[in-house]
Amino acid sequence: MEQRSVLDQIKEHTIIVADTGDFDSIRQYEPRDATTNPSLILKAAKQDDYAELVQGVVQKAKSEGVDSVDEVMDRLLVRFGVSILEIVPGRVSTEVDARLSFDREGSLAKARSLINRYEELGFSRDRVLIKLATTWEGVEVSRELEKEGIHCNMTLLFSLVQAVACAEAGSRLISPFVGRILDWFKQNTGESYEGAEDPGVQSVTEIYNYYKKFGYETEVMGASFRNTGEIKELVGCDLLTISPGLLQEMKEDFSPLELKLSEETASQSDLSRMEIGESSFRFLMNEDEMATVKLAEGIRKFSADVRSLETMLGEMFSAA
Repeated sequence: MEQRSVLDQIKEHTIIVADTGDFDSIRQYEPRDATTNPSLILKAAKQDDYAELVQGVVQKAKSEGVDSVDEVMDRLLVRFGVSILEIVPGRVSTEVDARLSFDREGSLAKARSLINRYEELGFSRDRVLIKLATTWEGVEVSRELEKEGIHCNMTLLFSLVQAVACAEAGSRLISPFVGRILDWFKQNTGESYEGAEDPGVQSVTEIYNYYKKFGYETEVMGASFRNTGEIKELVGCDLLTISPGLLQEMKEDFSPLELKLSEETASQSDLSRMEIGESSFRFLMNEDEMATVKLAEGIRKFSADVRSLETMLGEMFSAA
């Protein structure tokens, strides 16, 4: 009997998404979807392989009389997204500027602008997920965008409270951050966690079970993995977004896997339904030190990378 890689086995139960802005990696691992964030775009934009693409965006903007670095940055994000959509059969995620994480109107305007850019280039909004930080404002932005047929990927998500709020808002997809949850617990307890004991794995399992038990259509996409052990514990999750390094590791691993998450096991979980409004969301987040710290930290990091990308493009724009 032919041995199959862990990656091929997972693909039987879970949709694989490439967590990268690198086109060659996306071609190599043949994911259905791909997701980007400011850090990944910044990393890719600094590589020689993408120098021509970045220069092309800058020069075209300059020739058309664009005088805003913000405009150039949006054009670059969409240019990367379009290049990815030409490779994957499914969707690409493009992130709203993290500095708008608490700005409802600013986020709505940015999301609509990004979608318009994709549509002007011939790509349907059904193939684009707008990424928003899972603040209360982000949840409300998602609620509004989904009514317009603009689908959202709720990122920087670390708790069931955030997940329930997104499901109630009708968000298309959430990205709970497995590895960053693990990071916090390791740092604050001094313990190491493996397999099913990993608090990030436990968080995604709880969210998945809650969604399936209560019939929510919002998709769960585990994200931010630190090792393949975490991924193996979440086989059966709707989607998993995985970095090229871990995809390669699983491609070379031929150990047998078992299904970990399913609607059947979810229906038997003892979870109780939660009612989440703005005040309960803010209070329960405040009660969860890990989720509060990691959400704030994530917004700061993504904002810093947006500023770095802005600076790089500004220098290129001035020199063009």
